[in-house]
Amino acid sequence: MNLELAANMGATPKADIPAESPLAIRGMTVSYGQKPVVFSVDMTVAESSMTAIIGPNGAGKSTLLKAALGIVSPLAGQTLVFGKPLKAARHRIAYVPQRASVDWDFPTRVIDVVLMGLYRELGLLRRIRPQHMEKARACLERVGMTDFADRQIGQLSGGQQQRVFLARALAQEADLYLLDEPFAGVDAATEKAIIDVLKSLRSEGKTVVAVHHDLTTVRSYFDRVFLINTRKVAEGTVEEAFTPEMLNQTYGGRLATGQIDQLELAAG
Repeated sequence: MNLELAANMGATPKADIPAESPLAIRGMTVSYGQKPVVFSVDMTVAESSMTAIIGPNGAGKSTLLKAALGIVSPLAGQTLVFGKPLKAARHRIAYVPQRASVDWDFPTRVIDVVLMGLYRELGLLRRIRPQHMEKARACLERVGMTDFADRQIGQLSGGQQQRVFLARALAQEADLYLLDEPFAGVDAATEKAIIDVLKSLRSEGKTVVAVHHDLTTVRSYFDRVFLINTRKVAEGTVEEAFTPEMLNQTYGGRLATGQIDQLELAAG
């Protein structure tokens, strides 16, 4: 595919982006080499919702999220956060990366990781006051990790590490939470703890977007979905867009009949 053509096709005027959307992406195109990984994707996230980004491996799910955050540079496209450019609204976003992308050998305590979420409050001098410690410990309590505050982060299990990174995101007191595969490789107890926290954020009026791979939990965890396979396939409420037809389009017909039957049974 011609990358110059891809860039031109990805250009979309700002007027097309609704100012009220917590996250609005238009014409996002990202290429690794000569092959677009995300091609001219539009996405509009509803306020106070929980949206799952769904698609097969290599579909561009994580890349779309990283491009929206500016972590990877897009070939074309734009992002607005609550109607403002990313740079002006970054303080309203909390991001939880894939656990596999983090250097867990870095020598730091759990409480210090959570305190990183308070960087705006700490200021340039990074003076940690009692109220900062109190807030960090409250975030750890919310994810069930209070007893591990002084433990080295590298000594924790995968599920425990994921909880700590969620606590760091909570410390930011953001309005938009973006999570990349938050349930990957975690135990059942951690998965329940994470989804309970995310649902509580939604009930507080926050917005949650998560890259998600387990199709069997979509209906119980999320109220909206965004289906992608390099290009956008569908987006909308779970009832509207999370259908066997849309899933078959997304996965190129690679879903087994048993998987489709199981999803239809869950819907019924």
